[in-house]
Amino acid sequence: MSTKPIGVFDSGVGGTSIWKEIHKLLPFENSIYLADSKNAPYGEKSADEILALSIKNTEFLLKQNCKLIVVACNTATTNAIAYLRNNYDVPFIGIEPAIKPAALNSKSKTIGVLATKGTLSSALFNSTSKSYSEGILIIEQDGEGLVPLIEAGQVHSKNTKDLLLKYLNPMINKGMDHLVLGCTHYPYLIPVIKDIVPSNVQIIDSGEAVARQTKNILEKLNIAAPVQVSKHQFYSNTNSKSLKDFLLDYDVTVDYLDF
Repeated sequence: MSTKPIGVFDSGVGGTSIWKEIHKLLPFENSIYLADSKNAPYGEKSADEILALSIKNTEFLLKQNCKLIVVACNTATTNAIAYLRNNYDVPFIGIEPAIKPAALNSKSKTIGVLATKGTLSSALFNSTSKSYSEGILIIEQDGEGLVPLIEAGQVHSKNTKDLLLKYLNPMINKGMDHLVLGCTHYPYLIPVIKDIVPSNVQIIDSGEAVARQTKNILEKLNIAAPVQVSKHQFYSNTNSKSLKDFLLDYDVTVDYLDF
């Protein structure tokens, strides 16, 4: 048993979609969340920049005595998690686009992947994609511009919907029946996406799977928390209002951090 916190980092508010799934499954775990919004979006940065930021975030969370770190960012996972696992002595949970379930369950044999440039261009993503691409048309789309809009709280704005129409209509026209969300910011767009795609299109994100994997690792290593009142500290290195807005229904502390 361990009451040390779970650490979570993302390029901004998107990873809160992962944190919420973890909290729902593991309500007694303490947590510390780092939103590196000043450097969002990671998906438009070079692999070296993404690695450097991931190292910086990891070392901050380790200084807070975190027992496990969730890399709640697809781009950081695909570009940095191998290095992090090889160089730090804590378990890491990563996020990958859920191509496998989409490919295995697609009846039209056509799936869409909406992700950032940094994820789509990574070696890990391409390896995963190739593993499940036989007989499947995988339509990859860079969601350029979506992360800044979500960070600004403009989930339901006209600009957001216009971008989604531009990105999703070609997938719809090719007969997509599964849409994989390859960025942890994108689950916040699901209500808007549902208004655009046909009702038969299954929308898949990784939140529940990541929460289950986190639970499995904590139990395997015998570092799960006992029954207790949990505490949750959130940090943002930009104006923390946007982060607070995504957490209104939760008893958490949100502070600005000069980081």
